[in-house]
Formats: sequence, structure tokens, C-alpha cells
Amino acid sequence: MPKKFNNKYRIDSARLKNWDYRSNGAYFITICTANREHFFGEIIGNETSKEMNFSKVGMLAEKYWEQIPEHFPFVSLGNFVIMPNHMHGILIINNVVAVETLQCNVCRDENGKNHFFSEISPKSGSVSTIIRSYKSVVTREAHLINSTFKWHTKFHDHIIRDSLSFERIQNYIEYNPNNWEKDKLYRA
Repeated sequence: MPKKFNNKYRIDSARLKNWDYRSNGAYFITICTANREHFFGEIIGNETSKEMNFSKVGMLAEKYWEQIPEHFPFVSLGNFVIMPNHMHGILIINNVVAVETLQCNVCRDENGKNHFFSEISPKSGSVSTIIRSYKSVVTREAHLINSTFKWHTKFHDHIIRDSLSFERIQNYIEYNPNNWEKDKLYRA
């Protein structure tokens, strides 16, 4: 049974339980547009070589993904690709400094800690915080071009655990445009 907060059902997180998403490592991220609408452009080319032809919104999605390390200096990027209705990318977190959790200023205990909100809120420097920031800036700028632009509310992540998996995912991302018609997110 889903949990309730303020008398509303709250959907459990899709994140791996007991994993600190601020941990150093590589994370394969997939973010879809709402209803898988083709906001980012279209795949063009022939059978042997295809590429993305970006819309203005697609250019924003690419630009702001590339800028993630400027805003989160402990992050570097692996391969990434913007597709017509989603994007794939690898975030590599290399935190050398401990990070603090975000705090809410209501519902604190006698020591000033808000246990409920600190448990459910994205942690500073976490994958969720990075993706929230990315989606937010793309949405804000995209609305200046197309007011109907929306992301799917969630995103998918996969913790990359070894170099073979990293290489396989890097290749998957690189060749994603060539395999567009076979992609599970394909929608004509």
C-alpha cells in the first residue's frame, strides 16, 4: 500500500534502497519527455548512419546536459545522447568532500533535525538533485520556445558497477540513433 503524506498518496522512490546516490561512481540515466512526445527533434540519415536533427528544445537539452559539470564540479560526463523523446547519459560522481543533506525549516525535533523530510528529500550532491536541476533549467528555457514542453515526472537510473558494463552502456548510448526504430522508447 502506498504511503500517505498530508492525506495524499506518495509514490515510493524508484531509487535503489540503502544506496547513497551521492556515492562516487558512474550512473546511467534515462529521462523521458511526458507522454514520450518528440520535443527534441528527429532522427535523420540512412540505414548505416543516423543522427539527431535537433529542434530548438533539443539543443537546450544538449546544452544544459553538457553544462552539468560547471554547476556540479564533482561530476564528469560519460557518453550521452539526446533522442526525439528521451535522453540517455552517464554521470560520473567523484566527490572528494563530504556533503550535507538538505534541511526543511519546519517539523524539526528538539535538536533541530527534520527526520521525515531529510529521509524523503533529495540529498545535496545526489543524482536526484543533479537531475532535478537539469530538468528544471531545460523546462524553464524550453517554455520560452514551446509552452507545452514537459518531462516525465521520474527518471530511470542504473548504477554502473564495473568497466565491462560501463563500456557496454557507452556503446549503447553512442549507437542509440542508429537503433532508433528498435528502441523501446521509439514512437513514430
